[in-house]
Amino acid sequence: MNVSEVMTTRVATVEMDDKLTVVKEILDCAPFRHLLVIEDNQLQGVISDRDLLRCLSPFLGTAAESVHDKTTINQRAHQIMTRSPITINPKLSIHDALVLMLDNKIGCLPVLENGLIKGIFTWHDGVRALLA
Repeated sequence: MNVSEVMTTRVATVEMDDKLTVVKEILDCAPFRHLLVIEDNQLQGVISDRDLLRCLSPFLGTAAESVHDKTTINQRAHQIMTRSPITINPKLSIHDALVLMLDNKIGCLPVLENGLIKGIFTWHDGVRALLA
């Protein structure tokens, strides 16, 4: 079975210069954990919910919040994204995609065809395919 048969095709994207407030709002409201970062409709990077949590101050929105804490949320997507992410072709087998994710300790693989984003393959997609 190929990745194209199980990948998520509705992909959420943000622009390189979007503030982390936008990234946080999307990830807080969505049932997924990865955003693709684009510029001129070309993939530039990936942001996971863990990337966002790692760079934000835990004091945001609390009584202990300082000016420095507030600056963490005003960073831009390009400042925290994983650049040049590993990508795959939609024809790659699910097995090979899962091995690639395990070997590289990553949670998703953007799926590109001729440079265009076709979808995203995540652990959830892989497990769902194996259980089907």
